[in-house]
Amino acid sequence: MPPRGVKKGSKRARQYEHIKESLEDRGVSRAEEIAARTVNKERARSGEARESSRLSREDISSGRRGVIRANRKGPRGRTKAQLYEEAKDLGVKGRSKMTKAQLQRAVSPKRG
Repeated sequence: MPPRGVKKGSKRARQYEHIKESLEDRGVSRAEEIAARTVNKERARSGEARESSRLSREDISSGRRGVIRANRKGPRGRTKAQLYEEAKDLGVKGRSKMTKAQLQRAVSPKRG
């Protein structure tokens, strides 16, 4: 269900569904939350939202951030926070003291 204030069948509702499905295909457990936040930020940036924070209006857009992240050099893949959340979902013990590399090793064999 799209965020409040988004009419069913509108561009933002379709955007929400597209983002949510894409994240679910990649196995992200918080797909609905991330999709809603992304759509709300885009609504704030374009002036569609009734109220918006200064950061939502002035920060770089979600799409631009994705391009920057996708094209950067260095290690790719999930962030440490994402790996931690996945480890938490899987019930990995000692995850709070693990490094990103250790979390990757702990999570990868358990993925279906």
